Amino acid sequence: MTEFWLISAPGEKTCQQTWDKLMMATTRTNNLSTNNKFNIPDLKVGTLDVLVGLSDELAKLDSFVESVVKKVAQYMADVLEDSRDKVQENLLANGVDLITYITRFQWDMAKYPIKQSLKNISEIISKQVTQIDNDLKARASAYNNLKGNLQNLERKNAGSLLTRSLADIVKKEDFVLDSEYLVTLLVVVPKTSYADWQKTYETLAEMVVPRSTNLLFEDQDSGLFSVTLFRKAVDDFRHKARENKFVVRDFQYNEEEMKADKEEMTRLSTDKKKQFGPLVRWLKVNFSEAFIAWIHIKALRVFVESVLRYGLPVNFQAMLLQPNKKNMKKLREVLYDLYKHLDSSAAAIIDQSAMDIPGLNLSQQEYYPYVYYKIDCNLLDFKYNNNNDSYFVV
Repeated sequence: MTEFWLISAPGEKTCQQTWDKLMMATTRTNNLSTNNKFNIPDLKVGTLDVLVGLSDELAKLDSFVESVVKKVAQYMADVLEDSRDKVQENLLANGVDLITYITRFQWDMAKYPIKQSLKNISEIISKQVTQIDNDLKARASAYNNLKGNLQNLERKNAGSLLTRSLADIVKKEDFVLDSEYLVTLLVVVPKTSYADWQKTYETLAEMVVPRSTNLLFEDQDSGLFSVTLFRKAVDDFRHKARENKFVVRDFQYNEEEMKADKEEMTRLSTDKKKQFGPLVRWLKVNFSEAFIAWIHIKALRVFVESVLRYGLPVNFQAMLLQPNKKNMKKLREVLYDLYKHLDSSAAAIIDQSAMDIPGLNLSQQEYYPYVYYKIDCNLLDFKYNNNNDSYFVV
């Protein structure tokens, strides 16, 4: 289960009592969740007006940073070509797996100094993650262009004999070259028609060189035959061949062009390998940075919302719950019973998300008498559109 519920409740006589009550209600007898204290430092409160405005800004920033975290994770999966184990190995925060990072969360004083105002800290995070997002777009675009060009060349060298490149199949000795009168054509013949080809190719047009056909290559369905004839008979031969379901490929043997194609393929392949390592390292580092920023945003949101709901002086306990999947509805009910006294207006709302109404997304309407934010670490079930000009659209 990679879903966490980050909640807070006001301190009783002490914050430890709030924690003990939660533990008693959710773990001692019924194993509803695995819980950890979530440590938020003494941040600067500021004025009520600032907190109210910041609450809305942080909600938007939370969505944006989450989207960047998921983009980086998804692009890591694309670059590693969906080797899922490899992807998980690289999706770390501060060198540890995501669950360990969240459950042992410590505020990063160096990156986000708590002497700064809440607004300043949120702006630091916003600038940092915007930069990651912009860099990702640039790096992904460059790598995708390279990968796309290489795939196009590889596609040319694969597939049916009717469409694929023939450069790596044929040899110089398969052709009559530098003749004023004679030319060698390449013809794709279905395997079921080999006998017909051998019987008829000399009579498809005048001036076909007798016994000049050779089978050069076969795939699953067809064979590639060479045939030599006089240049002035080519049009007639093509026409008659088409009537007999033999396809004459447009191909001229050009050693320089073929060499250039091979060199281009080698160059693209080498460039891709050169870019792969640094790109994966960049993704690894910046995934960590973005994920850490995201969890700090969650901490900011809990702090701001707790002060707005529970008032001053600051006195609340932030708690991280990892629900037992089978008991999520029961856990909601237990939390409701534990904290319903905090907000009578939430009395009618137990758990809209647990109703499982098909096609109805009520996540924006979730409201509980305690402060609640969800953290979903399942980052790879992320759909994106690859048919757009941009590298992905979310």
